[in-house]
Amino acid sequence: MTVLNEEELILIRRHLHEIPELALQEKQTHQYLLKIIADFKQDYLTIKTPPQLPTALLVLVKGKNPQRTIGYRTDIDALPVTEQTGLKFASKHPGIMHACGHDIHMTVALGLLSYFSENQPQDNLLFFFQPAEESESGGKQAYEKGIFTGKFKPDEFYGLHDNPELPAGAIGCRLGTLFAGTTEVNIDLIGKGGHAAFPQNANDTVVAAASLIMQIQTVISRSIDPIQSGVITLGKVRAGTIRNVIADHTRIEGTIRGLTQQMILKIDQRLKDLCEGIGRSYNMEVKLDLNQGGYWPVENNPELTKNFIQYMKNNPDVNFIETKPKMTGEDFGFLLAKFPGTMFWLGVGDPNSQLHSATLNPDEKSIERGINAIKGFLIARMEK
Repeated sequence: MTVLNEEELILIRRHLHEIPELALQEKQTHQYLLKIIADFKQDYLTIKTPPQLPTALLVLVKGKNPQRTIGYRTDIDALPVTEQTGLKFASKHPGIMHACGHDIHMTVALGLLSYFSENQPQDNLLFFFQPAEESESGGKQAYEKGIFTGKFKPDEFYGLHDNPELPAGAIGCRLGTLFAGTTEVNIDLIGKGGHAAFPQNANDTVVAAASLIMQIQTVISRSIDPIQSGVITLGKVRAGTIRNVIADHTRIEGTIRGLTQQMILKIDQRLKDLCEGIGRSYNMEVKLDLNQGGYWPVENNPELTKNFIQYMKNNPDVNFIETKPKMTGEDFGFLLAKFPGTMFWLGVGDPNSQLHSATLNPDEKSIERGINAIKGFLIARMEK
């Protein structure tokens, strides 16, 4: 096979769109990726499926005179969303959809890999097809299970995320944080139930939870530098079974988002303090579970990102847009905490939809434009 052309890339993307799979269940996707890659020229390729993360895929392209190994990551899982696009190539898996555009991500990676399999790069290139970005912290799992070792260890890492707000094929990036980090918050208040007519004999967790919720609202406004950004959202509260029984248990679930890991840890500590205080004030047990998972802030490396932005700005064929940080999460942040690198946006021109939407329908013209921009950058990077 020669380098994949636009028509072939679109067909690949549409097939991937038809077979979405949830985190750590991407077996059909994994097999299809292997099938496509098997048709590439194999002279410079080493393909590895790590047994400790069996739906992951590593492909190393051997360089002519390697001074470094440049990593490129793409995510391969989908979301539990019922598609409503009406496309002829809509998801064939009920209740599952590539509603975050990972089918676009994979296709761009395959396009790059097909080019460098035919045109041997100067440096080594490592393509990482990562499972479980949407949940289960696939990037963190990959690192902690030791799949980046020996020749499969990158010196720097790059990756994209599609953006329906940007024009098809545009490249967006910024110095500093691109995506916020996240922490999942679960709080259980455990008191003593009783009859609504005899509150003195019970210990009402609903009242304590209401007080705790109001106090948590002051964390961002009174504990965080107003010039910085953070978010706490408590999206779910569950308590009680009937109106005339005092609840002995209340559960609160929410999320924390911040632009640096240091900020997230500060918010975490304030939550711990408040929960301890409510427990003492209301004489009940308050259990706080903070699950950081793999969603660290996506903090771009200053030097590498400056080089990336400079290349994209100076390329007359690239529509470069400097973007603001987003409060959404992306588990590439964990890998960028371990390897220097850059994450950037690829515009897919669907302003009437948003990521995770059942109607997301990316403009497929973005695929080849994205490949050309990234290919040019990688070549330029290897010349330095």
